[in-house]
Amino acid sequence: MSNHLTVGDPAPSFTLPDADGQPVSLAEFRDRSVVVYFYPKAETPGCTTEACDFRDNLASLQGAGFSVVGISPDTPEELAAFTSNHGLAYPLLSDVDNAVAKAWGAYGERERNGQTTVGIIRSTIVVGPDGTVEHAEYGVDAKGHVARLREQLSVA
Repeated sequence: MSNHLTVGDPAPSFTLPDADGQPVSLAEFRDRSVVVYFYPKAETPGCTTEACDFRDNLASLQGAGFSVVGISPDTPEELAAFTSNHGLAYPLLSDVDNAVAKAWGAYGERERNGQTTVGIIRSTIVVGPDGTVEHAEYGVDAKGHVARLREQLSVA
């Protein structure tokens, strides 16, 4: 299992394919803040709720200087369908082997429907312009999460 990141930690670097198969790296977001969120599976109810919530709040987050990136173990093809089906206008990245999720502490035991399983832990980490963690939440609820995050980040 992986250790959770905490405020002040350097964010682990990554380069992952997006929905079009093009590589996207954390380094591309240097000099600005980025919200990196991990979700278990495209097109599932909770993940769709969360993705659409980020979509619906994207303008205010970007206006406050935050980019948004979603990461899951879905393939680029699955991400392309998810993006198209829900009009998502921010990058979704494919971490099929969960290596990035593990490095970021977003992979491990989780409780689901009374069962303990191992997989992606729904998590949101905000990385500052200097590449360090400014905010980290693990085991978040999909519903209402973006509103709570906006409040914590003082985004109007």
